[in-house]
Amino acid sequence: MSVKTSTPLVSVENIYKAKVRLKGIAEHTPLMSNYNLSEHYQCDIHLKREDLQVVRSYKIRGAYNKMATVPREQLEKGIVCASAGNHAQGVAFACQKMKVKGRVFMPGVTPQQKVKKVKLFGRSYVEVILVGDTFDDAYHEAMQEAESEGKVFIHPFNDERIIEGQGTVGLEILEDCNQPIDYVFVPIGGGGLSSGLGSYFHHISPQTKVIGVEPKGAPAMYESVKKGELVKLEKIDSFVDGAAVKKVGTKTFPIIQKVVHDIVLVDEGKVCSTILSLYNEEGIIVEPAGALTIAALDEYKEQIKGKNVVCVVSGSNNDITRTEEIKERALLYEGLKHYFVIRFPQRAGALRDFLNNVLGPNDDITHFEYTKKHNRESGPALVGIQLQNHEDYDGLIERMEKNKIDFQTLNDSKMLYDLVV
Repeated sequence: MSVKTSTPLVSVENIYKAKVRLKGIAEHTPLMSNYNLSEHYQCDIHLKREDLQVVRSYKIRGAYNKMATVPREQLEKGIVCASAGNHAQGVAFACQKMKVKGRVFMPGVTPQQKVKKVKLFGRSYVEVILVGDTFDDAYHEAMQEAESEGKVFIHPFNDERIIEGQGTVGLEILEDCNQPIDYVFVPIGGGGLSSGLGSYFHHISPQTKVIGVEPKGAPAMYESVKKGELVKLEKIDSFVDGAAVKKVGTKTFPIIQKVVHDIVLVDEGKVCSTILSLYNEEGIIVEPAGALTIAALDEYKEQIKGKNVVCVVSGSNNDITRTEEIKERALLYEGLKHYFVIRFPQRAGALRDFLNNVLGPNDDITHFEYTKKHNRESGPALVGIQLQNHEDYDGLIERMEKNKIDFQTLNDSKMLYDLVV
């Protein structure tokens, strides 16, 4: 098939060419109907399982497609990239398959699990360079090496060949779905996947509404589209690391302006609740970015009733050491975990009175931090209380006030949140 497009969209023809290049490299991942989600939202929901990809994310598609279009004499000089995770693994796997030497720059704080995966996929062809504390530090060093040594830089999203490679996700969805698609939800980080998939749907299935999803703590594309120009965020919450960037691509932004119908922002706590739900109810392990599209469905629950819906599950490179943080964020978001500073009288039996008179039958103290430092009549304690139902919170507060407990709620304190989560 050959369909010509006007800039800035990538062409259907080039996405098909990317598909041919990726044959035998990237998996044609399954489009799976999900019974529980379909029942809950009263529609037909399919999951595009990029978490089952060879490197457990879609990133191999763009990385390999880019490298396969670079002249061999340039590749012989070696390539460089900067990444905190999935893109690095995709590039490493491409280097190994193409027998190309690569240097992957990653922030010094990158978990060892991710560093080991990059080395595993790259084998002897890839060297990992840990530098700085942020992605921006790693990116700066990688670009310096690319420019000084004449090496090709493999960008995580701001490159036509990358966008075309990611566009093969959309191609496979339309190949595999046996009925018209009303909505497709796709995560947005720098915009490579959403602009590639969106371009393909724009030409082949223009009636489909493409809904982009970003984490609330890193709304770079949302703010850029809202203002009609590229916006660089000063600070971001990097928890959803696969979709948290301060600035989106100059090439992806104008495409998304044209092909994405709406952008939904999802709270990081909601993402955590979705991760746990997918694991407990579906046996699906996803990373935070991989849960974004399913977490966004509540925002569209009325619009999608009776419709045919696809959610792209973008990856599953989750670090098991983050499990406790994910649980904590989920409980806080769901209103089941509350932190207080409580000033207890410094007398025997004060805590027992609190347990007997204030704590409800289903309430549980999960955190208690208190040190007697002086002989004053009262002293503060940091107390975490977990509820069985979020509706129990009002009763807890009423009992505190009735028993004249001196307390202060802390759930909205960002400093405390960083301390305990």
